Amino acid sequence: MITETSRGPAKQKSGRRGRRPRFGRYALELVMIAVAVMFLFPVYALITLAMKDPQQISDSPLSLPSPPTFANFGNAWSSASLGAALLNSTVITAASLLILVVLGSTGAYYLARRARGIGYGLYILFLLGIVLPFQLGMIPLYKLVDDLGWLGTYQGMVLFYTGIQLPFTVFLYTGFIRALPQDYAQAALIDGCNHRQAFTRIVFPLLRPITGTVIILNAVFIWNDFFTPLLYLGGSDKETVPVGVFAFVGQYVSDYGLVFAGLVLAALPILLVFVVLQRYVIKGFAGGLKG
Repeated sequence: MITETSRGPAKQKSGRRGRRPRFGRYALELVMIAVAVMFLFPVYALITLAMKDPQQISDSPLSLPSPPTFANFGNAWSSASLGAALLNSTVITAASLLILVVLGSTGAYYLARRARGIGYGLYILFLLGIVLPFQLGMIPLYKLVDDLGWLGTYQGMVLFYTGIQLPFTVFLYTGFIRALPQDYAQAALIDGCNHRQAFTRIVFPLLRPITGTVIILNAVFIWNDFFTPLLYLGGSDKETVPVGVFAFVGQYVSDYGLVFAGLVLAALPILLVFVVLQRYVIKGFAGGLKG
């Protein structure tokens, strides 16, 4: 009898202890569900408003469209010349990414292998480019582009984005290259390759994860940037998608159905790029943190 009664409270305590982790797990799941709903709500509002006419938006902006209309997408495409704007954004983004990948990877390879002396000094200089806000140089940069005669041109925007995003690109590549073993490149040099051949044939294919990270992060920034294209391309035929969507919003009249439809069309290309390259983002950051 004594042993049985002594075991009873022990069982009750163990049962209580077993319930606590399960309760904590359920609470964490509820918190994550709430966070997911918070992030998905703007997407719901964006798509819902894009499929409503002005009367439905004024009456019940957050309710489901009844009936949904897809006329806003066609009107947004034709009214704001989104076709030309998408082409302009694609050209500027693709050219900037190509230059950033080439310059960033080759420069980071040199900095990662020259950890002392001039290599370390240049690396610190690139880090200062990340810390200092680019708004401090907006007036000198605008003056420089104007003197070159590149206002309202693709090359002016590509030059701007390359200079602004190169420090961040070099930072990502350098951390990842430092985590790579040097044996591969050294073996290629022993076999008769020069440094350029060793980098292009051996090292660069190993940089695929961080290259995906560089592409998606820079692409999101360049594609969604509004202020710089408005300043450098305003009034020209090279306006990008954010500037084209801004044309829907006037001082006194705003057709929010067209605005949100234009935003959906503008987000689809960069969303597709993110879906394709998302698995490289975590790999790239993980490799950089190891270095």
